[in-house]
Amino acid sequence: MSNLVGDVSSSARVLPELHGEKLFIARGRGAYLWDEQGRRHIDTALGFGAVLLGHSRAAVLEPVARALQDAASPSWAHVREHPAATALAQFTGAMSKVMFTNSGSEAVHLACRAARAFTGRGRIAKMAAGFDGWFDEVTLGNVSTAEAAFADGARPATERTTVLRFNDFEDVERLFQEDRDIAAVVMEPMLANAGCIMAAPGYLRHVQDVARRHGALVIVDEVLMGFRLFAGLTSLREGLTPDIATVGKAIGNGVPVSAVVGRPEVLAGFERGTVLRGGTFSGNPMACAALLATLQCLRESDYEALAAKGDALRGFIEAEFARQGITVSTSGFGTVFSVWPCATAPRSYEEASRAASPAFSKALHLALREAGLLVMPSPYGRIYLSFDHDDEVLGEMKTAFAQAAARMAADFGSTAPARAKAIPASA
Repeated sequence: MSNLVGDVSSSARVLPELHGEKLFIARGRGAYLWDEQGRRHIDTALGFGAVLLGHSRAAVLEPVARALQDAASPSWAHVREHPAATALAQFTGAMSKVMFTNSGSEAVHLACRAARAFTGRGRIAKMAAGFDGWFDEVTLGNVSTAEAAFADGARPATERTTVLRFNDFEDVERLFQEDRDIAAVVMEPMLANAGCIMAAPGYLRHVQDVARRHGALVIVDEVLMGFRLFAGLTSLREGLTPDIATVGKAIGNGVPVSAVVGRPEVLAGFERGTVLRGGTFSGNPMACAALLATLQCLRESDYEALAAKGDALRGFIEAEFARQGITVSTSGFGTVFSVWPCATAPRSYEEASRAASPAFSKALHLALREAGLLVMPSPYGRIYLSFDHDDEVLGEMKTAFAQAAARMAADFGSTAPARAKAIPASA
């Protein structure tokens, strides 16, 4: 009997068995993971987006090891905190104040507290099917829930949280007409955990404009998208001017570190000590060392080349599956994308929920795993690339996808029985 609840420390790590075996990872380097049996796998989950430089990058490991040797938890202010905050603030524009936390969930939680304190209002609005952490307040409307689908026709809401439909311009207006207690809207540049649903042109700016008109703050959750497309925040490149942003994942290359960045006046309550924050491990020496090293590496990395490789891979996947009589499409960007069992990638959560096929996604996961490639088994999963996914690795990935397409053709190809495909005709 296992003492570990559910065999994992996070439900996102649950994987189906392959040939009756569970998967346990022993180590990772570059684009690869090795399991306890010594078998090598190409990794496309990459710490669910945290490992952008590749596993075990020496330029990050060495300063982290030095920080650990110096003092893992010195309690008081230490010599790496200010340099880390200064390094991060170089990428965040007018959001020049930094507060370190340990996870994306913590960062969003603290950002919401900041918004409530600054505005004096009580409710946070988030996107239906968006993932902004696992704390109670922001799990309302998570993907696959009745609330995400507005199942009873009414807007889901609690005392402290409400939701709005992503890419629905009119729903933003309705929200603020219905509710005068909105402290902030939390939004992502892309609805990532719903399968990389892209924002409609002008939508994010529309949300920002309406929120500002009604006295609410704008919190951009960049835990996943921050530093994903270039060295900086996606929202700033899109022309947004958020009041607060949350960052994490890629800024530490797998070492736990996250942060809230915000305009000085918005975070002034924390400076005065009138708004509470804490955290035994927040801004610890190893986290700050990892951030400093990672940001320097990312500043020097060729994002355009990696994105081009990813886009080429997306095209290959679509063409190879079509060759086997299987219709798929992809959504997202070259460095992070989702594979859908339908001709056109979803543009809303409503379309995504109709297109989602657990049977297809599980079959794809198992077929690729058989070929030495690890992908998420969820219908809303994502494929990430790191800077260690070079041409050789991409070639191996293409071979694995070709093998998977051939293996899946009998069940999901154009001549397969309709009941086996489990792909909605409406998608």
